[in-house]
Amino acid sequence: MIATTQLAFLHDTRPVPALPVLPRLRLFGLDIVDAPAEAVIERLLLPGRRSRLAFLNAHCGNVAARDARYRDALVTADMILPDGIGVELAARMRNRSFAENLNGTDFCPRLLAAAARQGLSVFLLGGQPGVAEGAALRLQRDIPGLKIAGTRDGYGGMRNEAEAITQINASGADILLVALGVPRQDSWLAQNAARLSPRLTMGVGALFDFLAGRVRRAPALVRKARAEWAWRLAMEPRRMARRYLIGNAEFLLRARRDARAERPTGEAARRAFDLAISSVALLLLAPVLLAAALAVRLESGGPVLFRQTRVGLDGKPFTMYKFRSMYRDAEARRAALLHSSDRDGLCFKSKSDPRITRVGRILRRLSVDELPQILNVLKGDMSVVGPRPALPQEVAAYPERALGRLQVRPGLTGLWQVSGRAEIGFDKMIDMDLAYVRSRSVLLDALLLALTARAVIGGRGAY
Repeated sequence: MIATTQLAFLHDTRPVPALPVLPRLRLFGLDIVDAPAEAVIERLLLPGRRSRLAFLNAHCGNVAARDARYRDALVTADMILPDGIGVELAARMRNRSFAENLNGTDFCPRLLAAAARQGLSVFLLGGQPGVAEGAALRLQRDIPGLKIAGTRDGYGGMRNEAEAITQINASGADILLVALGVPRQDSWLAQNAARLSPRLTMGVGALFDFLAGRVRRAPALVRKARAEWAWRLAMEPRRMARRYLIGNAEFLLRARRDARAERPTGEAARRAFDLAISSVALLLLAPVLLAAALAVRLESGGPVLFRQTRVGLDGKPFTMYKFRSMYRDAEARRAALLHSSDRDGLCFKSKSDPRITRVGRILRRLSVDELPQILNVLKGDMSVVGPRPALPQEVAAYPERALGRLQVRPGLTGLWQVSGRAEIGFDKMIDMDLAYVRSRSVLLDALLLALTARAVIGGRGAY
């Protein structure tokens, strides 16, 4: 088994409020948020978080099937929200339904109203000359107290990208709305994510046109009756004939093929795999477990096992076990060592950590300190293979994208562990964990378990 990290915050040790993990529904290989608008807005506006938000409707799904760059922008977004009846029907083909349809023209004003109550500001980028300004005036009229940090059109205003980004950042905006159309808006936001200062960025399609009065919105009763396609077809017959008739037909055919091709998740087979491996391991390793327990007790006294609350499947906490490899006052001494981490990102790890006992260093080097987690596997809290379980305060500070690793049970070993462990930074670890979540299977688990033996023998990244 692979040595875990002693996890802690590096930058800000103040407690971060923890919120329940927002459930996701997987469609076309994308994780779509399945939660009411209020819960989504609360998550997006939580202080200290940065998020990139995207919407998925039938047209977006069709474009993503042909445009790899746009699909990558969706995959790497922190949240994808369901937008339109096409996505709802795709979910029903899997006997599922979304808690709420979060179409952008309704969701964005609700989000901005909540932002105004918190004193946050918004920058509007995109549309024909004058459209962003018109949309800003409408928003200020409809949402009392909303601060408009600035506007810039998406035509001449986007010819100089560096200048546009400089203006956005200099405005001090908390939220950036980009109306460049699909796929450009989301691809642009993904490409420039590291250069943009606003803590919340999102592509909003035709929202500015609606707000500025360039395109009329469907009456509320018509929208509620799910007659959106027919209404839009009547308003813009030439453009919408292809997008809303042919486009939705294409999308639903793809959704049906995707639903039929979907195989059972194999949870029963994976659980059987976990029970078989952990039971055999417990029997074979019993002498090692007893020797390690005795060594820990003789060197430093006190409890043999270290118990710690970690976050498991769907954000549920559980008690994780490991052999104690540190002195009993380790937690009290942790704050003084945060500056000495060897790893980038949220997690703390130090080769020269003075809290580790002599026996503890040997146990960590050989990955023996993790063996008691076999009990967690037998209990069902963990799997043999999966992302390493995180601390609650870590999860509270996760970017939205990282929460995807909580969709599966945490594991004793996994893709990250066999690729370098403590030598790999937080962002790369998240990339690996999300890749595993998207492609996991019993066969992949067996392969990673085999690679684990080589990683343990080599000892790379274990300390």
